[in-house]
Amino acid sequence: MVALPQKVNRANLLRSRWGSEVEQTGEYSVAADRSAVWTGLNDPEVLARCIEGCQSVSKVSDDVFEASVKAKVGPVRATFSAAIALTDIDPPSSYLINVAVKGGPAGFAKGSAEVILEEADGYTVLRYRVAANVGGKLAQIGSRLVDSAARKMADSFFAAFEREFEGHDRRADGASGNSR
Repeated sequence: MVALPQKVNRANLLRSRWGSEVEQTGEYSVAADRSAVWTGLNDPEVLARCIEGCQSVSKVSDDVFEASVKAKVGPVRATFSAAIALTDIDPPSSYLINVAVKGGPAGFAKGSAEVILEEADGYTVLRYRVAANVGGKLAQIGSRLVDSAARKMADSFFAAFEREFEGHDRRADGASGNSR
C-alpha cells in the first residue's frame, strides 16, 4: 500500500530538488451533464475502464482511492501503485486530487491536480491543472519525455472517458475531447 498523500503545497513542490518537475494543464469537452461527469470521475469502475493499463481501482472511502497501473514512460516500464486523496471537494463543480505514486525501481511521483467542471449547453467542460514531481528513473529520462507521456495518458483517459457517455446528446457543433 502506498502512503496516503497529503495536500500538496504547490510552491514547495515546485521548489523541490529531489526530482523532475512536471506541470500540465488541459481542457476537455464531455458530452454529458456536469452531474454525470462528476459521478463518472468518482466511480472506480468507470476509472478502471478509462485508465490505460489499469489493473485495479478501489474506493477506500468517499475521498480516498487506491490504484494499480501498468505503464510505459519512455524506456521505463513498471507497475505503479497510487494512493489518491480528494480534498477541497465542491460537488459537482471541483476538487483537488492529491496523489502519491510508487513504481519500485522505476521511480515515484507526488503531486496534485485541480479539476474544475463547468456546465455548458448539453456538455461539460472539464479543466485541470497538474503540478507534480517525479524521482528515480522517471526523473532521469527527462522532463520532456515525462511531459509527453503524461499528455498522452491524459488524452487516452479523456478519450475513453468521453466514450463512456456515448449516446448522450451532443452539441450541434460536435463537442469532443480536446486538450490544449
